[in-house]
Amino acid sequence: MDAGALDGRSIGKVTHSKVPNNLRVSGNHKLRIQYVNLELQGNHESHYTQGFNSKTLVVRRGTPFKITLFLKGRAFNPHTDTLMFRILLGRLYAEFPVTFSKQGSPSRWSAYFTPKGLNPNSPSLYISSPASSSIGRYSIQLHVLTQHGQQGYVVGDFVLLCNPWCHEDAVYIPFEDQREEYVNKDSGLLYMGTPKNLQSKPWSFDQYEPEILDICLKLLQVSPQHGRNWQKDYLGHADPIYLSRVVSAMINCEDDRGVLRGNWLGDFKNGVPPSKWTGSADILRQWAKSKFSPVMYGQCWVFAAVMCTVMRALGIPSRVITNFNSAHDTNGNLVIEEFYSETGKKLPHSKDSIWNFHVWVECWMTRPDLGAGFDGWQVLDPTPQERSEGIFCCGPAPVKAIRDRRVDLVYDIPFVYAEVNADVQTVIVKQGQVLSSSTDTERVGSLIVTQTVGSPRPQNITGNYKPTKGSTQGLLVSLSLPKVPVAGENITFTVMVTNMDSIPKVLREHVNAQTKEYNRSPSDTFWEVHNVIRIAPHEDKAIHHLIDHAQYESLMGDDLVNLAVVMEDECTRERVLASEEFNITSPQLSIQIADEDSVMPHKEHTALVVFCNPFSVPVSGLLTVTGSGLIEGEMHSSIQLLKPGGTMERSVGFIPRMVGKKMLQATLVLKNNSAKIIGYRMISVKSA
Repeated sequence: MDAGALDGRSIGKVTHSKVPNNLRVSGNHKLRIQYVNLELQGNHESHYTQGFNSKTLVVRRGTPFKITLFLKGRAFNPHTDTLMFRILLGRLYAEFPVTFSKQGSPSRWSAYFTPKGLNPNSPSLYISSPASSSIGRYSIQLHVLTQHGQQGYVVGDFVLLCNPWCHEDAVYIPFEDQREEYVNKDSGLLYMGTPKNLQSKPWSFDQYEPEILDICLKLLQVSPQHGRNWQKDYLGHADPIYLSRVVSAMINCEDDRGVLRGNWLGDFKNGVPPSKWTGSADILRQWAKSKFSPVMYGQCWVFAAVMCTVMRALGIPSRVITNFNSAHDTNGNLVIEEFYSETGKKLPHSKDSIWNFHVWVECWMTRPDLGAGFDGWQVLDPTPQERSEGIFCCGPAPVKAIRDRRVDLVYDIPFVYAEVNADVQTVIVKQGQVLSSSTDTERVGSLIVTQTVGSPRPQNITGNYKPTKGSTQGLLVSLSLPKVPVAGENITFTVMVTNMDSIPKVLREHVNAQTKEYNRSPSDTFWEVHNVIRIAPHEDKAIHHLIDHAQYESLMGDDLVNLAVVMEDECTRERVLASEEFNITSPQLSIQIADEDSVMPHKEHTALVVFCNPFSVPVSGLLTVTGSGLIEGEMHSSIQLLKPGGTMERSVGFIPRMVGKKMLQATLVLKNNSAKIIGYRMISVKSA
């Protein structure tokens, strides 16, 4: 892919050529540029960039943008005068004259006068960039050539982005609702938890916040690729495949001056716990302000959300994906081994791991390097896990290639394929001896979701990654929770046992509950029970259990519960294991908006944040409210000793900055309880 016919020669200064003495004319006959209007409002509207609210012109490649020249001295004479533009990206440039024809080469920069007639005193014209141009911050120079010489002017800067509205652009996506969701939208939901109890985390992508676009462009220049060969890197900025690999590597700091440092050890001193971040702007601004030192700390959903911000800002359609039960296969055999004791305690015996969820990004682009069959959504994972061509990045891996197991194609398809398709071998051991083992081919990648276009609901896209399989039947033992566990309530669950034989059985039941983080092995047991069960031939028996809320409340934060049961046949010593991992649903903050149907820009409005304490003890904490495009910075309010069952209400004022759907977020961090309480409300800001 070319970069819009940019030339790599040295530029030098813009000079003012001398007019020979016999050609000099009086001052009032000289053609001079008094002022250049970059038509910010009109261009931003026609290029779908008005959200950036920028004093710099921001346009998209492949679509012409308009400028108007205001002249002094005399009018423009198209028979004797020529306007010549030079646009520069770093030290690369392209030169082209202004003509009266729109039919320029689609692979070269061009300019033409407006077709509706030329005003010789203030001519308007359009500059057209190829849809394959390098994106970045350009500068414009204008040379006026007359019979009497030439005059050069520095017009100003503009930012050129990818264009998903342009059919010829490699990131063109055909549906307007998808462009709105995956390019324009500056907030959304990230999905966490477990497949049976999805938890949505509101996130502010913040691509329109002040400074963020500049920081995203600076990220490309801070990259090692730019430092090694600036010319090759600038030309690479034409290609979304190249761009996405650079950004994937730059979001983590393992090989470069990247944005985020990962931390999965639980000790977050000297930094911010990953669960406390609510948006991308604070992270990117902190990185830029520190002269590109890594921000502490990130985990998978933070890495992915920040990358989504950068890609949307650059104009590449992007969405955040959650893969539940995501495998990390260290030895590449597509088998994840898990070990349990005979009483159902999970043991840390394997280097392989299954994260309860893992979050990455999909970006939409063509793949001319692979063929049209692999165009569309591509997996990109900025979380540093494995090296790709020597660098901690991942992708772009075509989702279609993952589904078809095309592990021979680039990039990183074998690794992503294992994340969604590995088998799980469960082994019960006692004193080093294997008592029993079984293989589960369905658990890994059991649910893959993203946010539904135009809706807060999760969209199940598992079928995009893997063929759907029929469910297996005939399990002798299973675990089920009748309802989603909620903080402050007891956990109830049922063990179902089916005796498939024609003789009665005496069984020993061992049930074990451990807390665990989403990406780590479980910690010590916090609850267990052991029973003797008698079951008749072909009988189905339900055994009901209850874990009192007092036994888990002090242990829970963002942790999950690993629940396992082992049924042991006293006669044959056969053992069967069933397990379930689930999260405790935190209570929610409610946000109410006064006169919600009449929210308009630049007018003050009021939101009411409400919380009811469901816990058995009083709670205190700090309430934080944020909203990109609604609130400058953060608003804080302390909560003191709210009694069990008590209700807190806080009024929050906000002034919308622009029209569109905006997210108001609230987070309550408690002092004496590890539960994290959040709430959000989408606000539709309408024009007056």
